[in-house]
Amino acid sequence: MLIARTLKKSLSSSVGKPFSLLSNQAKWMSNVPENAVYGGPKPQNPNQRVTLTQLRQKHRRGEPITMVTAYDYPSAVHLDLAGIDICLVGDSASMVVHGHDTTLPISLEEMLVHCRAVARGANRPLLVGDLPFGTYESSSNQGYSLEFGKILGVDYWMSLESDLRRKFRAVDAAVRILKEGGMDAIKLEGGSPSRITAAKAIVEAGIAVIGHVGLTPQAISVLGGFRPQGKNISSAVKVVETAMALQESGCFAVVLECVPAPVAAAATSALRIPTIGIGAGPFCSGQVLVYHDLLGMMQHPHHAKVTPKFCKQFGQVGEVINKALLEYKEEVANGSFPGPAHSPYKISSSDVDGFSKELQKLGLEKAASAAAEAAEKIESQEGKNQASD
Repeated sequence: MLIARTLKKSLSSSVGKPFSLLSNQAKWMSNVPENAVYGGPKPQNPNQRVTLTQLRQKHRRGEPITMVTAYDYPSAVHLDLAGIDICLVGDSASMVVHGHDTTLPISLEEMLVHCRAVARGANRPLLVGDLPFGTYESSSNQGYSLEFGKILGVDYWMSLESDLRRKFRAVDAAVRILKEGGMDAIKLEGGSPSRITAAKAIVEAGIAVIGHVGLTPQAISVLGGFRPQGKNISSAVKVVETAMALQESGCFAVVLECVPAPVAAAATSALRIPTIGIGAGPFCSGQVLVYHDLLGMMQHPHHAKVTPKFCKQFGQVGEVINKALLEYKEEVANGSFPGPAHSPYKISSSDVDGFSKELQKLGLEKAASAAAEAAEKIESQEGKNQASD
C-alpha cells in the first residue's frame, strides 16, 4: 500500500508530462538497466572490443565504418577475424537462415538464439541485435497496466496507458537482447512517432540504439513491398527528417536503406551521427551488407529471389560449397571415402584376432569375418600407399 500511495502521488504530480513520467518511473522498474547495463554485453576493453567512443572518433576522422550481419558462431568468427567494426544480428535471418520471404515471421526468442551464438564467436566488433517486428508495438499483455491503473486510481491513466505499454514493451525487449543475447546495442526500424518514442525510451534506459530509415523491411505491408524510398521530393525530405528525429531521440547511428545517393548524402550531411548505407550509395559514413549476400553464399532459387540488386558479391562461396558437397557424395558412392588417411583409429592384429574369437563365442560368425576382412583390407591399402610413397 505504501508503494501504491507513493506511485499515485508521483503520477498525480506529473500530469501532462508523459516523458518525464516514463523516465522517473522507469528507474523503479526491475527490467531497466542502471548506469552500467548489468549482465549484458561483455566488458568493453578499448584494446579489444569496438566501442561507441571509437566509432564516434572514426566518424569524426571521416573513416568509413564497416558493418556486416552474422547469425551464428561461424559467421561471427569470420567477421571477428576480418576486423569488421559492427556485427549486426539482423532480423534478415528470417529470410537468409529460416527461409521466409520477409523479415516479419522471426520472433524475439529466435533472435535471442542467434544473438547468443554470435556473442560467443565475435570478440572484437560492436554487437548489435535487431528488435524483431512486434516487439516494440503495443503490448498484448494489458493486464499489468490495467491493474496498475486500478491501484493508482488515476483518471488520466487510460490516455497514457497505450504509450506507456509501448515504451515498457520496447525497453523490455531491448533489455533481453542485451542481457540474454549478449549484445552491446540494439537496432530498430522506422521513424513514426511511436518508433521515435520507443527509441527515446530505450536510450533513456541506458541502451545504445541504431535507427533505420528508408526501406524498412518490417513495414513492407504499408510500403507495398520491398520498394526504394526517397525517389520524389516529399519522400526524400521525409527520409532526412526521420533520420534527424532518430538522432534527437538519442540514436548513435542511422541505417539508410535503398534510397538515392543524393538523399543519403543530404542525410549524412544533416546529421551529427554516422549513417550506415545499404543500397544508399557511397556518401554514407559506413556500409552494411548481409553476410550471405556479399559472400555469394547461396544459388537456391529462393535466395536469388530475395537477394537485392544493390549487393555486390565479393565471393562465390555458394559454388565452392556445392562443388564440395557433390565431391563428397561421389566419393562416398564410389567407396573412396573414407580411405586410410581418414580412418586414423587403429587396433593391433593380435587384438583383431582376439576380438574375432570373442565374437565367435557369442555366435556372431558373420561379424567376426567382417572384422577380420576389414583389418586385411586396411593393412593392404596402407601397404600400397607406403610403396607408392
